[in-house]
Amino acid sequence: MNARLGAASVHLLTATGAVLAFLALRAVETHDWQMMFVWLGIALVVDAIDGPLARWVGVKEVLPRFSGERLDLIVDYLAYVVVPAFALTEATLLPEGTRLPAAIAILLSSLFHVADLNSKTEEGYFVGFPAIWNIVLLYLFVLEPAPLVSLLIVAFFVAFTFVPLLAVHPFRVERLRPLSCLVTLVWTGTAAIAVANPFPSPLWIQILLLLSAAYFTGVGLYRWLMR
Repeated sequence: MNARLGAASVHLLTATGAVLAFLALRAVETHDWQMMFVWLGIALVVDAIDGPLARWVGVKEVLPRFSGERLDLIVDYLAYVVVPAFALTEATLLPEGTRLPAAIAILLSSLFHVADLNSKTEEGYFVGFPAIWNIVLLYLFVLEPAPLVSLLIVAFFVAFTFVPLLAVHPFRVERLRPLSCLVTLVWTGTAAIAVANPFPSPLWIQILLLLSAAYFTGVGLYRWLMR
């Protein structure tokens, strides 16, 4: 009984991501961008801890009827794709006439990634852009480039979804894992400071976030070239 309760609690924790995504959508509706990122940040933390917890309590064995992986995909699509897509239709980051088409492209291309059974390698790398539009959205707010540049960035990542380059999962990829975890910690702290202050962010925050992105991009690209 205790094992089933523990497993159900982990599923419930994962499911709270849908609630957090809904709260983020409400923040978008009022253009409260800081609060939107707060809810998305909490959802990111939940997504980071529910997997290890699920393996620890053995949810697959204890509650085989319920798929934690399927639940996780649904929640991730809401928090990582739907909320950022809607935010891009409400914010002024993109040229006005392109906001809805860009959101539609994000929604459709991300479904390709979610449905792709080969979206991850055995080493833990993502194949193609892993539909983390919440992160792309944060960078657009932090950097606040010209609307046309932001549109080109969105178009690049939409196209990148279908290109089999490798992207690093900071916790699942064993190669350079300690360094990846350290960079992730620095990124998390820097992103939290960025969200706690008005956008666009100061130059030092922009530099730290860009260096973190360059590290993860470089590791994935190097591994892809070595293949």
